[in-house]
Amino acid sequence: MSKPITNEAIYDARTLGTGKMMVLGAQHLFAMFGATILVPVITGLSVSATLLFAGLGTLIFHLLTKMKVPAFLGSSFAFLGGYAAVSELGMSKGLTLAQSLPYACIGVFFAGLVYFVLAGLFAAFGARKVMRFFPPVVTGPIIIAIGLTLSGSAIQNCTNNWWIALLAVAIIIVCNIWGKGMIKIVPILLGVLGSYIVAACFGQVDFSGVRDAAWIGLPFAGKNTAFAVLKNPDWGIIVSAIFTIVPISLATMVEHIGDMCAISSTTGINYLEDPGLHRTLMGDGLATALASLFGAPANTTYGENTGVLNITKVFDPRVIRIAACFAIVLSFCPKFAALVGAMPAATIGGVSLVLYGMISAVGARNLIENKVDFTASRNLIVAALILVLAIGIKYGANDAISLGFTSLSGLAVAALVGIILNAILPGKDYEFGKNIDGDKSVDFGPNKEG
Repeated sequence: MSKPITNEAIYDARTLGTGKMMVLGAQHLFAMFGATILVPVITGLSVSATLLFAGLGTLIFHLLTKMKVPAFLGSSFAFLGGYAAVSELGMSKGLTLAQSLPYACIGVFFAGLVYFVLAGLFAAFGARKVMRFFPPVVTGPIIIAIGLTLSGSAIQNCTNNWWIALLAVAIIIVCNIWGKGMIKIVPILLGVLGSYIVAACFGQVDFSGVRDAAWIGLPFAGKNTAFAVLKNPDWGIIVSAIFTIVPISLATMVEHIGDMCAISSTTGINYLEDPGLHRTLMGDGLATALASLFGAPANTTYGENTGVLNITKVFDPRVIRIAACFAIVLSFCPKFAALVGAMPAATIGGVSLVLYGMISAVGARNLIENKVDFTASRNLIVAALILVLAIGIKYGANDAISLGFTSLSGLAVAALVGIILNAILPGKDYEFGKNIDGDKSVDFGPNKEG
């Protein structure tokens, strides 16, 4: 992770010049683009706000990490289950999707604050002591459950037109398996574009909203922010959103650590020591908390951009900041957001089939690469209860567990039970930092590299 970097392996801004830096920045924008805009498309959040706070979040991250870490922050897929659960709860109480999403954003805001708690614990006690409470036997099954609880919505979208959905799946598979260079880095984007274009050619896309949209406008509206909830809040939904979504942050923080390991391995610079995990966690958490307040998805460090670093060998963080500025500029174009919003449901379904499956596969990978011993009864019990509670409650009669004053989703119940059981049962044997490959095997993104 700390191998030296030669002058031939890395170039800085003075060597490249302004023109090449701009081109490289645009390439990083292209790499993160497909996955980042797909999250608001799936959840119903604002595409423009997503781009704005991906850019701002990246700049905030760089500021808190002393401008040293070449990481781009895009939309996190890990919270898709949380958005879906809270949205369904809100709509069951008579709210629209647009009115329900701000409640989910409040839950994500508190999830972002948890990053600061973990950062403080890391600074005080070190990563190894803290991560013993979040071992793969807990995070792996939670990740598997996140993907499986989302599977129903993917199938529902696919039923709008299975041929268009399967075309998206086919393009993603071909580009990911046989693609070279940037094609391999952005298979999700290519799957979206290919399926979208074919659907448009067959008259299955309504472009009326695109024609009516302005070229320049504000990236978000006040009614879509978390602040809108405070005018007439439903405290039951707020409490439920917090209990549903905050536990997911336990898995995403482990993902963040894995990403920092991957970026460190790619560049040969140990960012876990300087600027330190406490700073990178605070940057990620603050970016997520700020984005959620204004109706944008949670942020996460993007493996797609780590893949670009690996290909280009240009590790200068200023290139990433240029990409962030491009994202901010693009966020002020409502016509572009309308073009994304016109995407066929079948295209979303096809892409979601792959993404949700990959999320679950990442959970399985987390268990395998960390060599979790399932001959030990305590591990079997922890994993079994997490999976059964998360999926059983999700697809049960009530879709949640009622506590009188609020309801908890299956994911929230499963995460809490798993963490508590792991803490009290004897036989904890996980040691963070001992198996670097295992520590990195928790990336949710569609094409994480490193």
